[in-house]
Parts: sequence; C-alpha cells; structure tokens
Amino acid sequence: MTGDQWAVIAIAAGWSAAVGVGGLGVGWLLRRRSLRWGAAVVALVAVGGVVAGVVGTARAMFLSAHDFEVVLLVCLAAGLLSLGFALLTAAPVVRWSRSLRAAARELGEGGRFESPTGGPAELVQVSAELERASTRLARASARERQLESSRRDLVAWVSHDLRTPLAGLRAMTEALEDGLADDPSRYHQQMRAEVDRMTRMVDDLFELSRIHAGALQLTLESVLLEDVVGDAMAGAGAVAAARGIRLDGDVEPGVVVRADPQELSRVVSNLLMNAIRHTPADGSVEVSARAEGGAIELAVLDACGGIPDADLERVFDVAWRGSHARTPEAGAGAGLGLAIVRGIVEAHRGTVAVANQEPGCRFLVRLPI
Repeated sequence: MTGDQWAVIAIAAGWSAAVGVGGLGVGWLLRRRSLRWGAAVVALVAVGGVVAGVVGTARAMFLSAHDFEVVLLVCLAAGLLSLGFALLTAAPVVRWSRSLRAAARELGEGGRFESPTGGPAELVQVSAELERASTRLARASARERQLESSRRDLVAWVSHDLRTPLAGLRAMTEALEDGLADDPSRYHQQMRAEVDRMTRMVDDLFELSRIHAGALQLTLESVLLEDVVGDAMAGAGAVAAARGIRLDGDVEPGVVVRADPQELSRVVSNLLMNAIRHTPADGSVEVSARAEGGAIELAVLDACGGIPDADLERVFDVAWRGSHARTPEAGAGAGLGLAIVRGIVEAHRGTVAVANQEPGCRFLVRLPI
C-alpha cells in the first residue's frame, strides 16, 4: 500500500474512533433507558462512524465544494434512513420486553406466569426460566399448604390421643389413692400400657422432627435383608396373632443392602404394623423382598380393601390416617408411621410408593444396594 492509502486509512479510523468513543459515552448515559434508545445509539454510532470517516477523508482530499456537498447529502440520507430502520427493528423487541415485564408482574402478584410468544432468543430463554420458576413456586406453595394442613391435623389429633390416656391415667391414679380400686394390679398394668403407648407416640414425634429438620444421622452398614425382615415379622407376630391375622414372608436369601440397620428395621416394622392395623380378622399380610435392577424391592401387601384414588397421594402425609373425621377411630395411631417411613427411605436415597392391589394395598420400598 502507498503512503497516501495509509493516510486515508488513518484519517478514516481517527474520525470513526472519535464517533465510537462519543457513542460509548452516550450509551453509558442511556444504559437504564428503553431498548429503543439503545438501538438508536447503535445505529447512530455505526452510521456516524462511516459518515465521519468519509467526511474526514473527503476534506483531506480537497474535494470541490460541490462534490463535498454531495458526499454530505448522501451520508445524511443514508444515516437518517438507517436510524429509522433501527428504530423499527427495535420496536418489536420493546413490545415483547413490555409483555415480559407484565408477565413477571403477574408472577409476583398472583404466582402465575404465562410466557409471551415470540421475541429474541435471549429473552425467550429468560421467559422459559421464569416459567419453570413459576411452576416450581406453585408446587412449593401447594406443598407448603398441604404441610400446614397436616401440621394442624397433627396437633389436633395428637392432642386428642394424649388427652384420652392422660384422663384415664388420672382417673386410675385417683382410684388407687382413694382405695377404690378393686384390683390394683390390673390398674397398674393398664397404666403401664398407656404410658408405653404415649412413649411410642413421643418417640415417633421426635423421629419425625429429626427427619424434617434434616438431622437424621444414618450409620450405613452392610445389612442382610432377610434378618431385618425376619426380626420385624417376629416383633409384629404377637400383634397379628391377637388380631387373627396371618403373616407370610418371602425374602430372597443372601440379599445385602447398604443401610442403617435400626432405621431400616423401623421402616419394615411401621409398614407391617400399618398393614396389620388395616387388615380385618382372618386376613393376611404378605411381605416380600428381593434384588431387582441394582436395587432391593421390599413390598408389604395387606387386605385393607384398597384406598380411594383421591387419597393415594396423601397416604405418606403427616397425620393422615385415612379418615376425614376430626377424631379417628380408636387405635388408629397418630398418623406418623408412614410419614416416618417416607423420611427414612428418602434419607437412604430410596423411594416408597403405594398402589391398590387385591385384596388391599401394596406398599413398595426401593433402596439402592
């Protein structure tokens, strides 16, 4: 390249750079303004840089006045037309951003977000994220309402379940103090039984509070599944026999699972006691366990007759006892056993589910081996 060409390049670059620096300053001042103004600044800087370079070079080339005027007119016409097109191009973006702002306001006020259609790819991605956040918030809100309802039911039902044995204990204590008890030993046995029942209820509440607080500490060991199931069935055997219920077990031998032995035993025991409680006399409860697809499957099948489909999702909720009555039937428990089962299973990174299956319900626990 010749020296004149380098000079032209230097002059054009200098003038264009001056316009670019000025445009950066204006853009910084308008950074909080509408996108329309940003598009206008971009168009002005782009066209202005070209115009400045052309004008500066034309003056350095000592063009005639007529030729210089023609150059200015051409640059002015091109600049104005480019600015108009820039504003027209920015208009849909501005409208879509306003729609997005209105949808975001609706999300803040009503918790519901409807994504506007169309728009630039970046804003569409923002809209999609807001929509996903709206869905998560809706689910969290519904879950919070459900938990709050469960907590209120729990307080009401536990208060009732504690008030009844406490009243009985008080009556028996007064009878013993006044010497009105015709068989003091029988009173003592009843009092011990009531105290044991309240102790179990308090233990369940403490376990549930640890689960909800994330304070459940697991001591993982290699556990033989048939031993855990066998011990749980032995512990529930007396209760089942008293109710005339048959316990059947089918456990694949030699299956080892990595779990906390005490907590896993509690899971099996709670499922068995729940099944026994809801199985009528002369019915049966079947327990099966096996290795399947890199996990162990533990199933408990009772003969309760099934659960309404509308209530299946509530089975593992705190204080849900299968009855909408304020005061459930006697012996129904505090409605904590299955909630504890879910908490322990999830702490082991497993899942628990329930489904209707003849002649009753089948609870299925899956734990990683």
